[in-house]
Amino acid sequence: MQIANVVDKWTGAVKEVTIGATKDQGGTREKTVTVGGAKSIPFMDFDGDQGKRIVIAMDVYDIPPEDWPESLLKNYEDVVNDPASWAKKCAEEYGADLICLKLDGIHPDKGNKSADDAVNTVKSVLEAVNIPLIIWGCENNERDNEVMPKVSQAAAGERCLLGGATQDNYKTITAVCLADGHNLITQAPVDINIGKQVNILVTDLGFPLDRIVMFQTTGALGYGIEYCYSIHERGRIAALSGDNQMAVPVICDVGHEAWRAKEAKATDSEAPQWGSFAERGIMWEAITAVSLIQSGVDIIRMYHPKAVSITKEHIDKLT
Repeated sequence: MQIANVVDKWTGAVKEVTIGATKDQGGTREKTVTVGGAKSIPFMDFDGDQGKRIVIAMDVYDIPPEDWPESLLKNYEDVVNDPASWAKKCAEEYGADLICLKLDGIHPDKGNKSADDAVNTVKSVLEAVNIPLIIWGCENNERDNEVMPKVSQAAAGERCLLGGATQDNYKTITAVCLADGHNLITQAPVDINIGKQVNILVTDLGFPLDRIVMFQTTGALGYGIEYCYSIHERGRIAALSGDNQMAVPVICDVGHEAWRAKEAKATDSEAPQWGSFAERGIMWEAITAVSLIQSGVDIIRMYHPKAVSITKEHIDKLT
């Protein structure tokens, strides 16, 4: 009996976005990271080109996180008060492809740090590591609009990835990314239509699609991961089917979502039936990550070095 040919041929492709700039490109990075480029659904290499390898960005905060469990925080207890040293540890010891600097400290409820403080933090991290940088605001519109332009200017020429532009607050950050040569994160809830609409809004301002990375709120294992997966999958299929506004790489926030789950934070005495507290959070993060990489994402933000190692090994096997 003849076996039917089940290979899918797609008409579209995901655009490639390059993060970071080397010295000959006007920056100071030792290397750049390029994501995207897929011409088929994830890991179906018989259907077409898989594009660039999925990469992992490790999160670094400008203030010590207050809600991290001890099993996670112990990996950073010697550097948690120094974002530059924290970033260096992630890059040199834990194998991060990118550093995602989260400026939580500028939020009015988390310290209300000044724009000068944020600029100094960004400069110190850029000096400490030679890999590309993602810079993410505090998601308070007023403070982000005040601080991110100064941060963007301080990192001009480095071709960072800045976030995020939302449906209600996109003009300022889009303008500064255009002016300073950065890439842009377009941010939406888990809604494919809003995600596409934000892309339309920023491109209407003249921002090029090949410098956009999409972010839609990530769901962790047990907390909406199946819906998040389906949205990413629909977005990737739309891109491959020729929808130009969806044909951009995708970033997801696995670390934050996985480690705020009660299953990752409950101690052995609180939930002895759930298995070892020391390993549970690691597995929660790793399973969330390895699930979502098959939905069509290109950059994964992560926390725990062991979860990073597990995820990288999984990517190696699938590639």
